[in-house]
Amino acid sequence: MRAMVFAAGQGTRLHPLTDKLPKALVPVAGRPMIEYPLLLLRHYGIKEVIINLHHLGEKIEEYLQGGKKLGLRISYSKEEELLDTGGGLLKARSFLQGGTFIVINSDVIIDVPLQEALDQHRQHAATATLILRPDAQADLYGPIETSADSKIQRFLGHEAPSSGPVGPVRKLMFTGVQVLEPRVFDYMAGEDTSRFSTTKATYPKMLTRGECLYGFPFEGFWQDLGTPERIKETEEKLNRGGIRLHYLKPR
Repeated sequence: MRAMVFAAGQGTRLHPLTDKLPKALVPVAGRPMIEYPLLLLRHYGIKEVIINLHHLGEKIEEYLQGGKKLGLRISYSKEEELLDTGGGLLKARSFLQGGTFIVINSDVIIDVPLQEALDQHRQHAATATLILRPDAQADLYGPIETSADSKIQRFLGHEAPSSGPVGPVRKLMFTGVQVLEPRVFDYMAGEDTSRFSTTKATYPKMLTRGECLYGFPFEGFWQDLGTPERIKETEEKLNRGGIRLHYLKPR
């Protein structure tokens, strides 16, 4: 199995740290933040990874050395202009289209049991399984609503075709981790621009056309690392031992 890690962002909310350092290499509790998703993937035996690059991408290449220091085989997808999540995935299609693959953001730390998500994905023969989490502000930012069987019924205002009563739904938020089948690329054809978002363009299109989209509900540790305040909060949790990531070996 292969995976893609998004690392092309400019990290504007982390200035001045990111003036000379790519966001993916900003340290969090003694590790560049990109190591967390890479070590999660390695823990589950996923060693073929592609990373998209843009702002100061050469420094990420220099640091990771093709994955040698982490026991991975890393390829790079260089974006002269930022392509967003959909455009970035589409550019990496030739690397990913061989079978089920994982996509994860470099600016989150998540303690997800990835094998369980993969098992559910296969059980439902899903085209996409999004790792979702509860959030008290889901309505404010746009919820993803799932039925009791974890099937996505509504996605940011878009609804799946009706096939009878759905029952109660659960409102959740997207973590930035997803399990995908190459079939998702069929829904990216014909985009007006190479820059587009999977959450705004691709997944709504898939849902309304009856494609199998599922959520994997996750209530464990998740933290966005987009601001200095969130990094500090994460470091405090990790350093005081309140959070132990299952895929990290004790130091």
